[in-house]
Amino acid sequence: MEYVSTRGGVGAVDFEGALFSGYAPDGGLFMPQRIPSLDGDTLRRWSRLSYRELVKELCSLFITAELVPRNTLNDLIDRAFSRFRHKDVVHLSRLKDGLNVLELWHGVTYAFKDLSLSCTGQFLQYFLEKKQKHVTILVGTSGDTGSSAIESVRRQKNMDIFVLLPKGFCTQIQELQMTTVIEDNVHVFAAHGNSDEIDEPIKELFADVDFARKYNLMSLNSVNWSRIMVQIAHHFYAYFQCAPSLDTTPLPVVEIVVPTGGGGNITAGCIAQKMGLPIRLVAVVNSNDIIHRTVQHGDFSLSESVKATLASAMDIQEPYNMERILWLLSGSDSRLMKTLMERFSVSKSCKLPEDLHRKLSETLRSCSASDEDIVRAIRRCWEENRYLLCPHSAVAAHYHYSQPDGARLHQKFSCFSFFFSTPRCCLAPASAAKFQDSLLRAGLVPQLPPEITALTVMETRSTPLERGQDWAQTLREWIEAKAERW
Repeated sequence: MEYVSTRGGVGAVDFEGALFSGYAPDGGLFMPQRIPSLDGDTLRRWSRLSYRELVKELCSLFITAELVPRNTLNDLIDRAFSRFRHKDVVHLSRLKDGLNVLELWHGVTYAFKDLSLSCTGQFLQYFLEKKQKHVTILVGTSGDTGSSAIESVRRQKNMDIFVLLPKGFCTQIQELQMTTVIEDNVHVFAAHGNSDEIDEPIKELFADVDFARKYNLMSLNSVNWSRIMVQIAHHFYAYFQCAPSLDTTPLPVVEIVVPTGGGGNITAGCIAQKMGLPIRLVAVVNSNDIIHRTVQHGDFSLSESVKATLASAMDIQEPYNMERILWLLSGSDSRLMKTLMERFSVSKSCKLPEDLHRKLSETLRSCSASDEDIVRAIRRCWEENRYLLCPHSAVAAHYHYSQPDGARLHQKFSCFSFFFSTPRCCLAPASAAKFQDSLLRAGLVPQLPPEITALTVMETRSTPLERGQDWAQTLREWIEAKAERW
């Protein structure tokens, strides 16, 4: 299994090369040269596996046994999930009116990113220990990525992590989950800018090939293939939990609704679909709706500004993983990707070719939700189920609630579900406990776990990045200073 850049400007690498690279040197993103194909018998066999076992099976398709022996791979994944609070790692809640919510947030930071980052941290540690190597991890976060990345590598002597958070755009809890980690290898910067602006200095440092090579720069954002790979399991598990029966031919379809910001989870869904999983994908976004406009109209262009919404982790205008999706749907056309992405980089606007737009709209449905839609979905779910949704999960629930009643008949008339409905699963990326303001807006009282309450009295540490300051240069100086002790 080898990995190639979506822009075709560099040679193929193995999993280790993709893991440590983040962006490819030509500015593209790494993708498997070949997507494995699964037949119906394999899917039926996998349907009996736990989430943990599904992750192992999927990772073994993308990581060769020569690189990581299968027994070692299994041990790394078991270790990654050892800190999760739920015995099954993830959990499906079946609610009224056919609302199925797959809870992906039972990790340390109460967010779905714990799933992929805990595994990625283990993979990194495995290779670093073998080669006695040190890496510098750069992460820009719109909310949850930063804290999950920090937890995956804290206290590791051969990794230093530098996290940029957008001051005022994260919730208080999200920010505290980062700034209360006082470790020698953790460095948090509070930037006075939005999520897209904090990506710019990170891209600049990665583009400096000599600097990136000297300090072994890498990313743990979802530009990193390892995260996408683990997230493929979300879709397989959701399918197996919600499919009415696998005894039919062809296998039944399940609709999976994916709250979407940077596009990592929806990319994983597209890959699962390409592997043969019979799913229908829906990308749901907030008012920052570039993906929705791209699916509906082929209009891959920025709005005038990023809008601050209740679903703050999705306040993203440049969903970099769309490049992976478009590459996949174009038949791995690297030349086309290079042209489109370079055009977008310059003008921040790009019209998809008609054929590519048609394939995208056949692969994905899409929906956008306003803050008012989010509040209504949170309130309705509570009133009907006494179940709290985070605002990102509520974006998915809004889509579900907006569908015709006939699409939800399978809950009331389960024996006829095959004839009348397509089962639907909404991915829930975070616990409602992290988003008190959204719950208060819905007239509800947050229920805070003791681990989260304790954050408010802990010591904090972060470095401010002011507007007008050269953020890239500041990061360079910090990295160079820290390198003296390596």
